[in-house]
Amino acid sequence: MKIASIAKSILAGLAAGAAAAVTAVQDNVITTGEGVTIVLAVLGAWGITYAIPNKPKTNA
Repeated sequence: MKIASIAKSILAGLAAGAAAAVTAVQDNVITTGEGVTIVLAVLGAWGITYAIPNKPKTNA
């Protein structure tokens, strides 16, 4: 398995985690619930994005 085949899910996880983290640190404190939300956002993005295949290349 090449890194290119999972790069889409890695970037999606990082983006989702960063978005959740930015929202969580608005009050300068990350609570347990916010930490769980960040982790679930990353795991959810990884799972959903990895499950959806890339568009196949066409020879046009």
